[in-house]
Amino acid sequence: MLKQSQRWTVMSPRLFSWLLLPCCLDVFRHGLSGAEAGSVLSAAKTLVWGPGLEANIVLPARFFYIQAVDSSGKNFTTSPGENTFEVKIVSPVEQFTRIWIQALDRQDGSFLVRYRMYATYTDLHIHILLKSKHVAKSPFILKGPVYHEGCDCPQPSGSVWEADMHCPPFFPQIDRDLSLYSSIEPDRNAREIPQRFGQRQSLCHYTIKGNKVHVKTFGEHVGFRIFMDAILLSLSRKVQLPDMEFFVNLGDWPLEKRKPTDRIHPIFSWCGSNNTRDIVMPTYDLTESVLETMGRVSLDMMSVQANSGPAWPQKNATAFWRGRDSRQERLELVKLSRAHPNMIDAAFTNFFFFKHDESLYGPLVKHVSFFDFFKYKYQINIDGTVAAYRLPYLLAGDSVVLKQDSGYYEHFYNELRPWEHYIPIKADLGDLLEKIRWARDHDEEVKKIALAGQQFARNHLMGDSIFCYYYKLFQEYAKLQVTEPTVREGMELVEQPTDDLFPCSCHRTRAKDEL
Repeated sequence: MLKQSQRWTVMSPRLFSWLLLPCCLDVFRHGLSGAEAGSVLSAAKTLVWGPGLEANIVLPARFFYIQAVDSSGKNFTTSPGENTFEVKIVSPVEQFTRIWIQALDRQDGSFLVRYRMYATYTDLHIHILLKSKHVAKSPFILKGPVYHEGCDCPQPSGSVWEADMHCPPFFPQIDRDLSLYSSIEPDRNAREIPQRFGQRQSLCHYTIKGNKVHVKTFGEHVGFRIFMDAILLSLSRKVQLPDMEFFVNLGDWPLEKRKPTDRIHPIFSWCGSNNTRDIVMPTYDLTESVLETMGRVSLDMMSVQANSGPAWPQKNATAFWRGRDSRQERLELVKLSRAHPNMIDAAFTNFFFFKHDESLYGPLVKHVSFFDFFKYKYQINIDGTVAAYRLPYLLAGDSVVLKQDSGYYEHFYNELRPWEHYIPIKADLGDLLEKIRWARDHDEEVKKIALAGQQFARNHLMGDSIFCYYYKLFQEYAKLQVTEPTVREGMELVEQPTDDLFPCSCHRTRAKDEL
C-alpha cells in the first residue's frame, strides 16, 4: 500500500513549461550541496516542473515534480516530510471535479505528484501550497479543454503531438530494428506471416485505418492481445495514427530467426534477442503499468519511486532475489544462496518449469512485496523465459542492480551502460560472488551506480516516454510500407470503451496527418 498522501480534488493556474527547467531533473543528484538539517524550506525558491503542468500532454496519470529548496537556494536531499506540500486541483467553472491526486515522497528532497482525471475540464488550476503559501509559480493554470484518458479526441497532426509531448527526435532501438527493412509489403506479409507462424504461434494481425483499430488473431493463446488493444486504443485517442498493417507476436520468445540476407518478415514483439530480428516494443508489463497507473496496478514506474526502502546506509548489504523457476541459472542462484547465505538471499516463490526439482531447491517461500526488495542494497536481475521484465522497476528504486549478461533485451537495454547504470554479472553467474564482494568494498561507487540507474529510469521509462516510443515506432514503420494497408477479411473492429458517465466533446477537426 502507498503511504503517501492521496486525495480527490481539483486545480489550475499559469502554465509553466517543464522544459524551461532542464536542470531540475538532475539537480538533486548533481552539483548542488543539499540543504543542511534545520534549514528553512522556501515556498518561493522551491522548484516545480513536469509534463502534468501542460494541458496538451494527455496521459492515463499525469505527473509533475516538486523539489524542496531552502531559503539560501540549496536543494533538500532528504525528505522534509511526506505531508510538506498540499496539492489541490480545481476547475473554476466546475462545482465538483473527479481527480485523484497522490503526492509521492521520493525521500531525496523531491516529490512526484501524480493525478488521474476521470472527466474532461475546461480549465484546471493546480495549487501547490506550503503552509498555506503558494509554491513557485503556483497556481499553475492549464487552459482547457484538458482531456481525460478516456476522451477520444486525437491531435490530427503527429508532428504537433510529438512537439507537445516533447518526444525525442529518434530512438536508437527503433532505428536499429527497422534498419533491416528497406521496404515493407503489407500484402506479402498478410499472405506469408500467417503461413509461417500462424499454426504454431499466437499472433495478432492489426490494421490501423482512418485511426480505427482492426484485428484478426491466429493461434490458441491470444489472451495477451488485451495489452496491445489497450495501447493502440489509448494512443489513437491522443493522436491520429498513420495507416499501417502489422503483426504482433503474443508469445514470450521473439520469432524471426532468419538472417537479414534472407527474406525476413517484420514481427513486433515485447522482447528481442541477439539471434532474432523482431521489432521490439515496450513490454506488455510496462505498457499495462503505464495505462493502469492509479488504476488496477500497484507496481508502476511512479509508485516504485516512493517506495524504495530505507536510506542507503540502512539497507541490508545482501544480494536479493525472488521469483519462479523459469531458467536453469535461477536454480544455480538458489544453490549459491544456500552455500553463501551471508551474501545472497534467493528463493523460489513458485515452481513450474522444474517441478521435479522442487525437493532440491524448495521449499517455496511466500511472495515478498516488490517494494520490500529495496530493503536490500543489491538486486539480482536474471532472465526468466526471456528477459526479466522487472528490470525497469528495479532500476527505479535506489538499490543497485546486478544484471546478468543476456542475449535477450527490452526496448531500452541498448541505452544502458554496464558499470554506469548497473553492475554486470556473467551469464552463468560465475562471478556473482566476486561482484558482491567488490560492491561491499566500494560502497560509494556502488551508490553512484544505483543512483545513475535510477535517474535513467526516471528520464527514459516514464509514461510519456512509453507513448512517444510507440508512436515513433508506428510512424517510422508506416513510412516503409509500399502498398496501402487493408482491412483484411476476418478482421474485427476494436471498439473504443464507452464512457456514458463522463463523455467528452472533442474540439478538434479530425484530419489525416501526412507521413
